[in-house]
Amino acid sequence: MNDLKALYQEVILDHSKHPRHFHALEPCDHSATGHNPLCGDNLKVYVRMDGDQLADISFVGDGCAISKASASLMTDLARGKTIEEFSQLYRDFHHIATTQDPIPDSVGKLKVLAGVREYPSRVKCATLAWHTLDAALHGQSAAKTE
Repeated sequence: MNDLKALYQEVILDHSKHPRHFHALEPCDHSATGHNPLCGDNLKVYVRMDGDQLADISFVGDGCAISKASASLMTDLARGKTIEEFSQLYRDFHHIATTQDPIPDSVGKLKVLAGVREYPSRVKCATLAWHTLDAALHGQSAAKTE
């Protein structure tokens, strides 16, 4: 097993068993729900803003290990970012999760989530939280997965 695949499995297991920021955030400025009918994943993402900065982020819900781990990692990575910085993070994640392009070192910790590309049926599980946070930041109450 290559190192990236082993790291992917280790990180997914850790974040799914011990999700970070797994609670309802009240009060919050934005929230949205997401549902993946293929896997049954359901989640709600909460955001508290400080100007254009994502000051605090959390999530609650039920889902498979990949969905929960991706949401946990997303909350870690997006916390403290500006909306524009999150938008770039979101684009980088979506690109590495949905293409077979080489993974640039510039994506940092996102690299561990690239393993999902090896399981096309699970890409929607991994992207659900990201679509949901993006929807919340754009004033939508529910996410549309692509």
